[in-house]
Amino acid sequence: MTDKIKVNDFIEIDYTGRLIDGALFDTTLEKIAKDSGLSVDNRKISSQVICVGEHQVPIGLDEDFIGKEVGASHTLKLSPEKAFGKRDIKKIKVVPVTTFKEHKLTPHVGLQVDMDGELGIVTQISGGRVLVNFNHPLSGKEVIYTYTIKRKVESSDEKISAYLNQSMRLPKETFQVNLVEHKANVTLPFQLPPEFVSIMEKKLTNLTGLKEIKFEFKSKSS
Repeated sequence: MTDKIKVNDFIEIDYTGRLIDGALFDTTLEKIAKDSGLSVDNRKISSQVICVGEHQVPIGLDEDFIGKEVGASHTLKLSPEKAFGKRDIKKIKVVPVTTFKEHKLTPHVGLQVDMDGELGIVTQISGGRVLVNFNHPLSGKEVIYTYTIKRKVESSDEKISAYLNQSMRLPKETFQVNLVEHKANVTLPFQLPPEFVSIMEKKLTNLTGLKEIKFEFKSKSS
């Protein structure tokens, strides 16, 4: 009997996301991206490894993996609530121009900004005020995903690497994972807050089933 996908499984997937009108907004398939002229901001287009249930993809897509079998392809339509959220008027904020000047930024329509960890886009400038939309660019839209589950990931070091890549957006070449028996050491080129490290160690230990996972910092110059 074929093993079905369940929560906390790590899986390698290919997917393509389109709007209802067929417009492509995301894909892991290089040929589709090139044929459509999709801009991915220098992100490498390739299959992704994600942890099911961790919402590393839109929640509706994440939920749809559960109970599926490796190798099969599926297509589903997601409501805004299950995709990138409803458009929320409260996430459209007026920011004084002086705030931008304090950070040595010149606001212009289309500028992407990060304010207190929230990503927004400047949509309008009037006098000394700047309108910034913190909604996801695809909020309020229905989308269609086609995906294939290529395989289940079994190795603990690949699971750790994939989780750090997806949850922290860390390029895999920036850290090392050393696995010895049932323990793993993760070496990062920068320091993280102790409370965050503790959470990540516990989280990854639970997800991988290893006895222990430890993070350590090592600068490139050392």
